[in-house]
This record gives sequence, C-alpha cells and structure tokens, in this order.
Amino acid sequence: MTTPFADKPTLVGDLVTLRPIRFDDADTIDRLICQDDEIARLTGSIHHSTEQPAGMPLEDLREIYGSWATADDRLVLGIIDNATGDLVGEVVLNEWDEDNRACSYRTLIGSAGRGQGLGTEATRLIVEHGLGAMGLHRIALEVYAFNPRARHVYEKVGFVHEGTGREALLFDDQWIDVHYLAILAR
Repeated sequence: MTTPFADKPTLVGDLVTLRPIRFDDADTIDRLICQDDEIARLTGSIHHSTEQPAGMPLEDLREIYGSWATADDRLVLGIIDNATGDLVGEVVLNEWDEDNRACSYRTLIGSAGRGQGLGTEATRLIVEHGLGAMGLHRIALEVYAFNPRARHVYEKVGFVHEGTGREALLFDDQWIDVHYLAILAR
C-alpha cells in the first residue's frame, strides 16, 4: 500500500524552497547540529547545558538520510534559504496514523536560518501540503516550554495548544513542561 509520504514534492515559497532530503544532506545537518548548542537543548537531546550531544558517525547519518529520501513512512524535506541557496534545516512529517489521517511534525533549523521568517514559511508550506495535497486531517507536534520562539511560529501558522505534559524533561536539574499542539484540516 502506498502512503501519502511516498510522493516527495518540492514546495517553493518566497523565502524558502522545501526539497526532498538527500543522503549527502547529512553532512550539512551534522554540521548545523555540531555548531549550534541550542538545537540539542531545544529538542531535549541533552539533559544538562554542559553536555555535548551524542554524535553519530557521519556514514551512519548518511545512511539514515539516504533511506529517508525514499521512505514511505515519512516526508523529510530540506529547507533551502532562497536568498543564499544554503540548506538551513529540515521539516518532517512522520508517525503516520492511516485510520485517522494524522501524523506528527518536527523541524530543525540551524542558527543561520533563524530570525528571518524562514521557519514560519517552511512550516506553513509543509502544513498546507499535508492538509491539502496529502489529505491529512490532523498534524500534531510537541514543543518544550523553554522554546517559546518555536511555539510562537507554530501558533502563527495555526497550531492550537491542546495540553501540557507537566515536568516531561529534566534539564539542568529543573523540570521542563512539554506542550502539545495540533492543527486540523478544517
């Protein structure tokens, strides 16, 4: 059976172009993560500000990105800054729930792609594609309470706060809540 993730579109906006991820994008994504301590913290990948994220051998990362390029269980698109032509991050629709026409969303944007509206446009483009062309009914995400910038972007695009997972992440010996947001086709 074919899932709606089998099609790997290119979505073009004013600020960004979302294009199918490629195995060699692993090099850039690895560099973005290594050069930006904020990514590991905001994604809950580390539990202390002095901790370094656990790295993955680049060949393994390339293999993962290569498989994602053709995977039918997720849609991973690279975020290209139209002004520079640089890959600045990725957007992902995954965790497909066929019976309910629903999935999850996540994004990663390096420091060079922040503060310019690129994340907002990238999120809007993939959400419109998901709810429109892919026929999804619901897209959900999680964001930690110490990432109000991301939550603002999601709410600007139309995501609605549905609940809070209290004290879901232990970071620097403090408990951090996680917020659950979703957007519906209607």
